[in-house]
Amino acid sequence: MRSVIVDCAIYRDGARTEGPADFSDALDEARASGDAFLWIGLHEPTEKEFELVTSEFGLHPLAVEDALCAHQRPKLEVYDDSLFLVLKPVQYDDKAGTVTAGELMVFVGDSFVVTVRHGEANPLGSVRDRLEKMPEVLQHGPTAVMYAVSDAVVDHYLDVADDLHGDLEELETEVFAPNAGAGQNTAGRIYAFKREVMEFRRSAGPLGEPMERLTGAGVPFVHEGSRPFFRDVSDHLTRVNEHVEGLDRLLSDILSAHLAQMGVRQNDDMRKISAWAAMAAVPTMIAGIYGMNFTHMPELKQPWGYPGVVVLMAGVIAVLYRWFKRRGWL
Repeated sequence: MRSVIVDCAIYRDGARTEGPADFSDALDEARASGDAFLWIGLHEPTEKEFELVTSEFGLHPLAVEDALCAHQRPKLEVYDDSLFLVLKPVQYDDKAGTVTAGELMVFVGDSFVVTVRHGEANPLGSVRDRLEKMPEVLQHGPTAVMYAVSDAVVDHYLDVADDLHGDLEELETEVFAPNAGAGQNTAGRIYAFKREVMEFRRSAGPLGEPMERLTGAGVPFVHEGSRPFFRDVSDHLTRVNEHVEGLDRLLSDILSAHLAQMGVRQNDDMRKISAWAAMAAVPTMIAGIYGMNFTHMPELKQPWGYPGVVVLMAGVIAVLYRWFKRRGWL
């Protein structure tokens, strides 16, 4: 268990206190005092490693299964002895242009909080440090940890959304540049960016309903004084979801505009090809006529016949060139 326990501490009256090294004894001490709670953080525990935590804290088997298997969507489950909240923190690699989602499970019950983390996205270290400097919030008990973790995840959503918006502006500038599309897979890049936005949307979108539930009454193990804090988190999450929805719409519009732009360019290219083909057809036609093996053909016996035909070809091509140029085909 030592390998998966990130931190374990008792909090009393809004302050961290020293407690027994064994978390079972620490939980008993927190419950015996009546005004304290235990916060234990785990990183990717196995089923065997999590068995002791399950039995000591009385966690529901369905929630335990979700916490071990991961790959859950954000949700809030209410059980007889605990609350179970699933969050999906995200990381954005600006160089690679990829959004990576982790998973963070929070169990809240009688005098305890258990956090289980999967993946590299980890807001818990900074959350614990920041929360320990806010005793007025910690006095709300285990709910304070759930709020602080949710707030950290959603605040990072805002940062990721801003980073995505900045990269999208750069992509938009490239798409509508005068020489855009030359040797570039622009449509593929737009589609890849849209997939990253969709990954972000799958992490942030479903979290709205759990946050709304936590702002209202009737949810057990939630301190009355913490509801305004959850409302603040819910407001920030609404901003995130609106931002992400705007990014998705803008990407769709950019892709449509790019495809329309490519269609216009292809039409221009076809007009140029058609114009040059028309100019090439005139001398080809005249040369083809005079290449036929008939005895009686006009101008065959005239000394000016050959230069006359060449001048005729050049004149017709010149007229066609000026006409196509005026119409913008060349």
